[in-house]
Amino acid sequence: MVTDKVQFEIDNLRKRLRHHSYLYYVLDDPEISDSQYDRLYRELQELERTYPELVTHDSPTQRVGAEPLKSFTQVQHRIPMLSLDNVFSEEDLQAFYKRIQDRLNSDMSIEFAVEPKLDGLAISIVYEKGELVQAATRGDGTTGEDVTLNVRTVQSVPLRLMGDDYPEILEIRGEVFMPKAGFEKLNRQAREKGEKTFVNPRNAAAGSLRQLDPEITAQRPLAMYCYGAGVVEGFDLPSTHSAIVQQIKAWGFPVCKESKVVEGVSGCVDFYNDILQRRDQLAYDIDGVVYKVNQISLQKELGFVARAPRWAIAHKFPAQEEVTKILDVDFQVGRTGALTPVARLEPVFVGGVTVSNATLHNMDEVKRKDIHIGDQVIVRRAGDVIPEVVRVVSSARGQDVNPIVLPKQCPVCGSDVEQTEGEAVARCSGGLFCKAQRTEAIKHYASRKAMDIDGLGDKLVEQLVEAGLIDTVADIYRLEIESVAALDRMGEKSASNLIAAINASKQPTLARFIYALGIREVGEATAANLANDFTSLEALQGASEEHLQEVPDVGPVVAQHVVHFFSQQHNLDVIKQLLDAGISFKQRAVTASSNEKVKGKTFVITGTLHSMTRDQAKEKLIEAGAKVAGSISAKTDFLLAGEKAGSKLTKAESLGIKVINEQQLTELLAG
Repeated sequence: MVTDKVQFEIDNLRKRLRHHSYLYYVLDDPEISDSQYDRLYRELQELERTYPELVTHDSPTQRVGAEPLKSFTQVQHRIPMLSLDNVFSEEDLQAFYKRIQDRLNSDMSIEFAVEPKLDGLAISIVYEKGELVQAATRGDGTTGEDVTLNVRTVQSVPLRLMGDDYPEILEIRGEVFMPKAGFEKLNRQAREKGEKTFVNPRNAAAGSLRQLDPEITAQRPLAMYCYGAGVVEGFDLPSTHSAIVQQIKAWGFPVCKESKVVEGVSGCVDFYNDILQRRDQLAYDIDGVVYKVNQISLQKELGFVARAPRWAIAHKFPAQEEVTKILDVDFQVGRTGALTPVARLEPVFVGGVTVSNATLHNMDEVKRKDIHIGDQVIVRRAGDVIPEVVRVVSSARGQDVNPIVLPKQCPVCGSDVEQTEGEAVARCSGGLFCKAQRTEAIKHYASRKAMDIDGLGDKLVEQLVEAGLIDTVADIYRLEIESVAALDRMGEKSASNLIAAINASKQPTLARFIYALGIREVGEATAANLANDFTSLEALQGASEEHLQEVPDVGPVVAQHVVHFFSQQHNLDVIKQLLDAGISFKQRAVTASSNEKVKGKTFVITGTLHSMTRDQAKEKLIEAGAKVAGSISAKTDFLLAGEKAGSKLTKAESLGIKVINEQQLTELLAG
């Protein structure tokens, strides 16, 4: 039964969530952490599951959930969404200003509301009695597409207006865009999956907003800034554009913090130059600035011409895309060994700077875009993002082009380059030796779950590498107190403690050492299984792919990586140096062989444990002679499941694998 208390709790949670969303998205001044917000959100979700009759359309939990559309319906804009005319120079701006003064028959100084011109997708959102009822794209200015379900998924768009003093009907206009960081992450994930990437943030935003399935849109990092109002009924708006924008902000909409009010052409030009200078530091793409006469009465007097207002203009920035020629392609090696093809270009001025290099990302992208040395290509530079080749001008391709070929050896260290079938990224296999990878390799080697060298953190590793004191992981054991003490923020005592910790790390388990080597795809569980199966480093080094695949949690890909790693003489040389430095392996104490319930069995651990950590459970199992895998397969004997076990529990149940809890594990270990 629904009580007044339940209704109050639900209403209060919704109010609090809207308040915190407003602080986060509109004021950029959150009062609580993300985890605290998530807890409030889950409380509301739980109450709404218990009392589904109390769920409302504008609840913060109801952003996603509709079925995919078969197609978009058309929406007629009650007030047309007009485009803006453009100017490209100060002279053009002066001419625009003079036209305004001539039409007003006045030489008075004009006040302008100025704002960055976001490179996104114009949107119209209609609210009735404070609740979002419809959202539509600009389309041709008179007719757009109904994207209501998708716009509801954009977290910065309020489903209900803030406060209680708002119009009966309110149409908000703004720009949906994708921040640069979100765009880069989206494209990076697409490249890793071998999927098509977006050309630029605007295309990404438009493509995301026009998905027929709102679930897909909800996964895209979209944002919105509002810049004005269309239809307004039952409310008197302020008399200036800048005040209207502040009113819109008060109703719960995010607006651009860069917007301001300036006087005359000089004020507009100063704003333009300032934003142009800071363009690369902004979190989003802009392609110019917009100037709007601030007084609404003057806007009405100036009116419109054709499909654009006379009282507003867009001042465009220099182009960020240009055509040039690929002269050659080099391959750079990143900190994780990834090889990136880089195009050497005929220098071209784009986005305000001269560009002579551009990333091609990976060989899958090269093949997908059909890029050859000698091609004419379109190069894009946006903000701080490394310039990239967007596409080939295929109509300009001549006979003298050459294919781009992935090198077989690393251009830095000469080790073999490996590329797993189905993966987009090719990598150098000389992980312990390659200078391009050394810093990350050393950080991993010293980390807590690897060799656990206390005091050898990331910053100190970077200092040691930069000072030339460490070239490979073997050099860690050659460090001397005097040279370490001479580093910034280090002294004799700190250096002495570090050397002691390094010496204390010389007797790891074989499993820890295998993990510390940084072999691709070999995590802690796999390293432990390899150590249990082969029992010595020499046996592992000489293992075939077929033998490796008999080990639990080791498939063809992992086996290939292990064999490839130990086939590189550079890696073997570094391992020998480590052994010569005094590395030896302590044996695990395996419990009595009579415990046949555990010995030789394969376990997978998932969920949250209470009487021990997952690492402790793993240690106990390995010491008892068990093997611990990272994923469920037909070879798994037991799944140790804690709270919130998730998909592994579901898979184990479907395969008929025995599921145990912590108490049952303790009983098994006791024999």
